[in-house]
Amino acid sequence: MARMVRQSLVKFDAPLCETIVDTPKPQGREVLVRIERCGLCHSDLHIQDGYADLGGGKRLDTTRGMTLPFTLGHEIAGVVDEVGPDASKELIGKKQAVFPWIGCGQCRDCANGDENLCVKQRFLGVSIDGGFATHVLVPDAKYLLDYDPLPVNQAATLMCSGVTAYGALKRLVDRPRQRNLLLIGLGGVGMMGLSFAQAMFKQNITVADLSPAARETALQNGAAVAYDPAEPEIVRRILKETEGGFDGVVDFAGNEKSMAFAVATVARGGKVVVSGLMGGNFSLPMVQWVYKRMTVEGFMVGTLAEARELMALARAGKIKPTPMKEEPMADVQKWIDELRAGKVVGRIVLKN
Repeated sequence: MARMVRQSLVKFDAPLCETIVDTPKPQGREVLVRIERCGLCHSDLHIQDGYADLGGGKRLDTTRGMTLPFTLGHEIAGVVDEVGPDASKELIGKKQAVFPWIGCGQCRDCANGDENLCVKQRFLGVSIDGGFATHVLVPDAKYLLDYDPLPVNQAATLMCSGVTAYGALKRLVDRPRQRNLLLIGLGGVGMMGLSFAQAMFKQNITVADLSPAARETALQNGAAVAYDPAEPEIVRRILKETEGGFDGVVDFAGNEKSMAFAVATVARGGKVVVSGLMGGNFSLPMVQWVYKRMTVEGFMVGTLAEARELMALARAGKIKPTPMKEEPMADVQKWIDELRAGKVVGRIVLKN
């Protein structure tokens, strides 16, 4: 039997190790994809750690139900090698991106198309083995998306950082006031958000990040203004320059400081969408919440329908590619360490 190579989590809070197992044989509507690229996401770090930071010294244990060794990685694109008896044989040899946010298929959320909300989810690289490997077994052929003529790197990253940024921004599209927009945090998802926002909104896009390199990259990629949240008196300056703050804010960092900055700079009647998972705790006086009449919405990843919408936009040439760097799959742990240290601008994409 053919063998597949994986970069596996064998112990929480420890480096990934190479493991070799039999290549699975697809059953039913399952599809075996030979992986060409898999993006590295900040959430991979949380899964490796085995917890999420709840703030105040508290942690959310994310190890329950996970069996080691386990393969991380959920931004996957590759070639269909084999299909189960109930899937179309015409898929074999096709280049496809893989939607990883897969639900149980039976519950109310799944029936509504919201598989990303399913409590019995089968997320690739989160609950079932993912893309830091030579192959991945996809539960159903319907989770494959044609990406031609896009570059394979762009196609892979659309499946997480892409659909997360797109879905978060979509939550601001229907707002009655559209004067201005602020994106906080310019990692892989934030940079994607900057690209998409230019296609989705008419107004100029403002960004904020602690990193001078990230701010400079954003300005080179279409941002109108870039702020340093650590600059003294920055909130007062922003409120003056924006005539009262931003109607829409997306927080792609999702920590205590970024949220404090978001609610300080959102305009009265504005909305903050929180999409980052860096962790911590956030509190706000009730009077201030009511006085500003602000909306705060949490958002993680989009639906399969939103992934298809985004892929159609990208294939139509309406979205500019974002900064990416291609590295060998075998070096994934090195790049996890670099990402953890805050030394990555844009997205690392791992290649087999």
